[in-house]
Amino acid sequence: MNISKIVAITAILVPSYLICAEPSAFGAGDLNNPNPYGLTSTEATLLETKKNLQKVVVKSNNQANEVDSLRERIDGLQTIIESISSSSRENKMKIKSLEDEKTNSSEYDKRVAESIQVNSKDIETIKLSLAEISKLIDAINNSYVTKDEFNSLVNDVNKFKDLVAKELKAGSGPKKSKTTAMSGAEIETKAKDLYNKKSYGESIEHYKQLIAMNYKPAQSHYMVGEIEYYRNNYAEAIAYFKKSATLYSKASYMPTLLLHTAISMEKTGDKKNAEVFYDAVVSQFPDSTQAQSAKKKLSSIKQ
Repeated sequence: MNISKIVAITAILVPSYLICAEPSAFGAGDLNNPNPYGLTSTEATLLETKKNLQKVVVKSNNQANEVDSLRERIDGLQTIIESISSSSRENKMKIKSLEDEKTNSSEYDKRVAESIQVNSKDIETIKLSLAEISKLIDAINNSYVTKDEFNSLVNDVNKFKDLVAKELKAGSGPKKSKTTAMSGAEIETKAKDLYNKKSYGESIEHYKQLIAMNYKPAQSHYMVGEIEYYRNNYAEAIAYFKKSATLYSKASYMPTLLLHTAISMEKTGDKKNAEVFYDAVVSQFPDSTQAQSAKKKLSSIKQ
């Protein structure tokens, strides 16, 4: 094992470093990271909503610039049309004057023909100007954020608000029930019994109640992480494992916590940090069954 990996593993296993040195290998859920990983469902929704809002802002800014440019072009076309209209009125007055005179038939016919020719050109120019305006209007209509797009964004924001509300409600523990009158030790026993029976849905609610009560917080966070791990919610598992490790890094379950963290990272596509954690299990707990599993995982990654 090279020196850089030994340094990285040592840093990971020191609680104070885990708390202060972010982002570390345990930097899951960092939304400011260009390529965030280990996001909970709430964080993933927040990131998606943030991206959608940024797209709308960029699109709105682009549209504002386009509208300003189009307005300038329309103003120019309007000036042309006004000039043509004025010229057309003058031609009409000339024709009327010629009709009144009629003193020289050949001269009259010549001047009428010239006026008709000028009017024809003016009419063609007006048609071209109207066609240009029509194109500009279509461009404006196509570039604006549509009502459906705006409503879709509003729906995304509302979904996010609902999700946050659910997360906050879930974090407060189970609803008032029989467990309300139970002690922390009794709730823990009930939670462990449900966990052993693989009744993960009920078990996790009891462990979250223990977290709210601050009863054995390191172990309670670890158990929630384990449940999320076995339910294949790897991003959530990483977040709870991280919290447990920062609370107490010398727990008896630490080999399993590190191994399951590594597997969760590998499952979420973060093989680089997964390898660091596999190395940590092997170097810190060489005689454990978790170390044997970690060696196999490392061999698989490096193939």
